[in-house]
Amino acid sequence: MKKAGILAMLLFVVLATFLAGCTDKTETTSSGKSKDGDGELSIFAPQGVGNTKLSTNFFTKEVEKKFNVKINWQTTTYDATSASQKRQISLASGDYPDAYMLVPWVDHFSTNDLIKYGKQGVLIPLNDLIKKYAPNIQKTLDTNKQFRAMTVSPDGNIYGVSHLNECYHCTWPYKMWINNEWLKKLNLPMPKTTEDFKNVLEAFKNQDPNGNGKKDEVPLSGAVGIPDTNVIPFLMNGFIYDDGKKRLLLNNGKVDFAADKKEWKQGLEYIRSLYKDGLLDPGAFTQNNDAYQKLGDNASAEILGAGTATHPGEFVSDQKRLYSDNYIALAPLKGPNSAYATYNYPVTPGADFVLTNKASKEDQIAAIKIIDYLFTADGNIRGQFGKEGVDWRKPKDGDVAIEKSAKPLFASIPLKDGEKTHNNGWGPIAEFGSSSSFRNGQIQSTQVFTPEGYERRLQDATHLYEGTQPDDVYPAWSVWMNPSDADEVAMLETNIQNYVNQSLLKFVTGEMNLDTDWESYVKGFDKLNLKRYLKIMQQAYDKSEK
Repeated sequence: MKKAGILAMLLFVVLATFLAGCTDKTETTSSGKSKDGDGELSIFAPQGVGNTKLSTNFFTKEVEKKFNVKINWQTTTYDATSASQKRQISLASGDYPDAYMLVPWVDHFSTNDLIKYGKQGVLIPLNDLIKKYAPNIQKTLDTNKQFRAMTVSPDGNIYGVSHLNECYHCTWPYKMWINNEWLKKLNLPMPKTTEDFKNVLEAFKNQDPNGNGKKDEVPLSGAVGIPDTNVIPFLMNGFIYDDGKKRLLLNNGKVDFAADKKEWKQGLEYIRSLYKDGLLDPGAFTQNNDAYQKLGDNASAEILGAGTATHPGEFVSDQKRLYSDNYIALAPLKGPNSAYATYNYPVTPGADFVLTNKASKEDQIAAIKIIDYLFTADGNIRGQFGKEGVDWRKPKDGDVAIEKSAKPLFASIPLKDGEKTHNNGWGPIAEFGSSSSFRNGQIQSTQVFTPEGYERRLQDATHLYEGTQPDDVYPAWSVWMNPSDADEVAMLETNIQNYVNQSLLKFVTGEMNLDTDWESYVKGFDKLNLKRYLKIMQQAYDKSEK
């Protein structure tokens, strides 16, 4: 009986192996979907803005019908930390979707990610798909030098596509917004220098501009939730150029570093003085954007004097305050050495759309056609906003584009008071074809302190910053690392920036002394191999310029 049982088991194994050999060998995802495809495209994407639900979204249904595909959404939140972790876990586990569609200010594939996963075969090259099925993406690559430089990797492959979101007001992201009501109440002129600004902040702190008889004013704040709410770059730019990310300088083609220079020390001394005098909120170095917004929305009295952000909606959600002239943009401050503003080509390097090796040929074609559609005006408008007549409308007589010389294309329809967001568009997920010409064609009211004129308000404010960056700026958005250097650079850069940020905080708060600890701080870069990092960045820059 025992031998018979063993024989039966062996026959079962042989039969199972034979049958398996007669079937198609396909890979499956966690949903059981075969790699060869069944008309279902799995996409990893963030959701959670308002009441958006991608699986039942109006634009999702439109796309599914238009491209004859069923989308299986694998969703995450708009929280940057958790979204990034979830994406990385999915890749590490091998249980990843056919495609990722991300939002750059939440999470995205860096250029190093693209090289790494592209070489591993996890991400598939898109070159042929774009040539055959994506004429609008191809046209953009052929006509937009910046976009092409940041899209084509050093090996010639295209492993992903970024949002082409050429946002004018995002091009100078580290703006300062100052409480105009308080300036008027205290009869203070608009500050023009770093010392003027300090004097204004002192008045905000001590002269009760909100009129409640309490010393509850917060003269200056910011946040660390997203890069552009960081208070340091705006303040530092009066002393030395701060790009807000890599702290790299470019002088006549030579790559250099800002955070070990004497001018950086001068900037820290100034920022330290603001902190020491109670003019700079300690929360600016620790709080997330929700906490920052609570300052701007404080119900009992207005308490925020000035704050850093690309636009005031990042620290004020109260509609009455937001759509008023309470907060207006402050021009770059003249310091002892400079009056710079941080410039950044607004398209984030890396990719927000990628296809993985799990996608069947059928799904690859459907996915690239969807992205190509988002590179058209029609697809972009519908994708971002949703239904015509509900979420957006076509131009009518008298409409003026945000750039007055541009042809009006569309106007978004703001929500009414108390109205929930509609589940009609994908919102930021769809911002692939938002070129400068597309954005300039958005219709805006000439009344800038209204919801309908908000984008024009930001456009006008940004004119104060345009052209105030140095003549040469390190083009981090279009410089690719040599694949053999990518891991080393990532490690060096992380260690260097962590050191800069941690030391900066200690200098500003007084935990480290700028008179006695500065030299040892500068020497600390030797241990972090700063020279090696700059050499690699120089090589990458030189190669990108050829």
